[in-house]
Amino acid sequence: MFSLGYSLPLLLLALIAKSSAESLSVADGLKSSQDKNIFILAGQSNMVGEGGVVFANNFWDGIIPTECKPNPSIIRLNSQRQWVKAQEPLHADIDVNKLCGVGPGMAFANTLRQKDRNIGVIGLVPCAIGGTRISQWARGTQLYNMFITRSQKSLTEGGRIRAVLWYQGESDTVSKKDADSYGHNLKQFILNFRQDLHLPTLPFIQVALTTAEGPYKGIVRKAQMEMDLPNVWTVDANGLPAGPDGIHLSTKAQVRVGQMLAEAYFTRTAHHNLPVSSNASKQNR
Repeated sequence: MFSLGYSLPLLLLALIAKSSAESLSVADGLKSSQDKNIFILAGQSNMVGEGGVVFANNFWDGIIPTECKPNPSIIRLNSQRQWVKAQEPLHADIDVNKLCGVGPGMAFANTLRQKDRNIGVIGLVPCAIGGTRISQWARGTQLYNMFITRSQKSLTEGGRIRAVLWYQGESDTVSKKDADSYGHNLKQFILNFRQDLHLPTLPFIQVALTTAEGPYKGIVRKAQMEMDLPNVWTVDANGLPAGPDGIHLSTKAQVRVGQMLAEAYFTRTAHHNLPVSSNASKQNR
């Protein structure tokens, strides 16, 4: 284990340079792996991952749990839309306005590989941006377009989109108006991206809130827990420990969220021939 005290700009430059180098080192292997299992990571800061980040000091402790260690069969789509080796912080070159730490993505991928030894390559597509409300993910917005474009680009070298992993809603607890409209807006977001990606049955696994920025967490949680669309599944983060700021999950909690997401996906799909996606050529028509 180690600690990092870099300032945000220096850390980002180092991570982006490292990411570019890694894309060269894994490119040959990826081209021969056409059957990638692709998972889209979207939402706000607790999906980005702030485990181990101390915002008051602009500092990430750099501690990476065993459950989040890199694996040659786990890759991610970087900001240049290249497949590279996946490692924490997954969103460092995506959510560039904040210091990123440990999130649920790597724990999800490692847990899924443990549960399904034959799953092969897992491709993670980071799309989350901290501090965003659900209205900012509406069709036609910058975030929505980024989400769709990165999802489509993830298929150009083969593979199948298996699910969208979603952790968002803390910012919608500040205003009662936002909280009251959350359920409708989330439902529309799911319907829209399924239509635009031509994946009408694509699983959507969301995390029900445990922390909030405002007083209306109960309204948002109720909307999340009562979402009634097909293939929308919810894991509940309620009770998991937050970090020092009381909003962002601790590293330990992020690991647990990743494990719960993997357990939900595996349990729902392992023994069912669920038509979660079509092939890449069909999706890119």
